[in-house]
Amino acid sequence: MDVTLHLAQDPAADALLGRSALAALTGMLLDQQIPMEWAFKGPRTIADRLGTDDLDAHEIAAMDPEAFAALLSEKPAVHRYPGSMAKRIQQLCQYLVEHYDGDAEAVWREVDSGAELLRRLEDLPGFGKQKAQIFLALLGKRLGVAPEGWREAAGAYGEPESFRSVADITGPESLAKVRAHKQEMKAAAKAAKAAKR
Repeated sequence: MDVTLHLAQDPAADALLGRSALAALTGMLLDQQIPMEWAFKGPRTIADRLGTDDLDAHEIAAMDPEAFAALLSEKPAVHRYPGSMAKRIQQLCQYLVEHYDGDAEAVWREVDSGAELLRRLEDLPGFGKQKAQIFLALLGKRLGVAPEGWREAAGAYGEPESFRSVADITGPESLAKVRAHKQEMKAAAKAAKAAKR
């Protein structure tokens, strides 16, 4: 993996995401209930606080949970809920150690189909169907991981130029389009909820 991503809108954080499979998975895991740039900046912040250039699944999986939670809680906190996200990141790393010898890229390396890749992503702790589909679209659109049927497996997120998720972000302009789409979806959901009352 060595591509240029623009998810954190921060050169050092984006460089890590583009070269580290574990950093990309961790950013995706953090991408909830906080701005996406903050989420995808998280892996760089964690690596800096660990004093390393990259994240290591073996190291994070083996860390004392309280010490790792404290690391994420330092100001500025990595996430709005640093304690629960620290636990989720450690669970992800423990799963990767157990199933892929700590090699995050092995989740998608040599996978035969989009459906199989989606299943592997959904098996990761903290990845539901939607998060797995978004990450699958990110792999296909930005990271060159495009097994047969990946667009279908990614659902609407796999559509070209859809501006639905982080998979469609290539810079500030596309980020604004994705953010506008998310706001439209939230407004529609709120209106639908109000209509049911």
